[in-house]
Amino acid sequence: MGDPAGVGPEITVKALAQRDAAFRRRVTVIGDRAVLARAAKITGVDVPLVDPDDEADGIRVTHVATDALPDGFGVQDPACGEASFRYISAAVDHALADPRRCIVTAPINKASLNAAGHHYDGHTGMLAHLTGSKSSWMLLASEKLNVLHVSTHVSLREAIDRATTERVHETIRIGHAHLTKMGNPAPRIAVAGINPHCGEGGLFGSEDDEAIAPAVAAARSDGIAVEGPVPADTVFHRAYRGAFDLVIAQYHDQGHIPIKLVAFDTAVNVSLGLPIHRCSVDHGTAFDIAGTGKADHGNMQSALDYAERIIASGR
Repeated sequence: MGDPAGVGPEITVKALAQRDAAFRRRVTVIGDRAVLARAAKITGVDVPLVDPDDEADGIRVTHVATDALPDGFGVQDPACGEASFRYISAAVDHALADPRRCIVTAPINKASLNAAGHHYDGHTGMLAHLTGSKSSWMLLASEKLNVLHVSTHVSLREAIDRATTERVHETIRIGHAHLTKMGNPAPRIAVAGINPHCGEGGLFGSEDDEAIAPAVAAARSDGIAVEGPVPADTVFHRAYRGAFDLVIAQYHDQGHIPIKLVAFDTAVNVSLGLPIHRCSVDHGTAFDIAGTGKADHGNMQSALDYAERIIASGR
């Protein structure tokens, strides 16, 4: 359910209340029962909270206890960071036990998480650690634009260093494999350049020629339909217009800005490269409106829909 003081509890109960009973029977919310009950009251949700093995209709809850949770919403608190970590840990245990399961995460607060002593850059890094994965990738998926990142929550200076031939090549392969398994037999992939105009033949930097172009060539040798490096100021527009099924972005803002411009309320955050399935809303805890019942749960519905697609793909 995400951070107990954020909008996660609200969007979770609102989204599940709008689903039919058959769908609700397939979902278990991992979180705090009292917080979820408070969120249901605030939002006017009248679907009852029930135990995971209850035969009656309702929102199934696996309660994970955490001491000293705040009584309200909209606050940054280490106890909420500890709770978020415990919810994710429990979800990972469930997912590792049954590969047919998919985790759908509501937003957490990175400052609260780190204040609780869990030093991760967010969900993706935490999930990689909890599953013993060497690497992981963030895909932002939407109806008309899909973006997979070579790196995410690092400084721009470090992101440039991480854009190695090996990492870019592996990112292309991971993206191709995911789209193929999701039903696209021949995905068209574009790799964004890292420098203006892809370096203009070395005038604005050599990284595109020395690191990214060889990765694209290697992926083509693998039989992948990939083009690049393509100047970042045009590639996202071309993909949005239908020229590509996926864009490989070299760093966080290069990929996040265009997709949040065109799919702010519908894009889904998908973790790739892990032994489990996980997708998420693509927004934060919104402390400024948490507890008011105003939070839009449409993005959570999109994440639940994508989780169904993952499960149906048999990944």
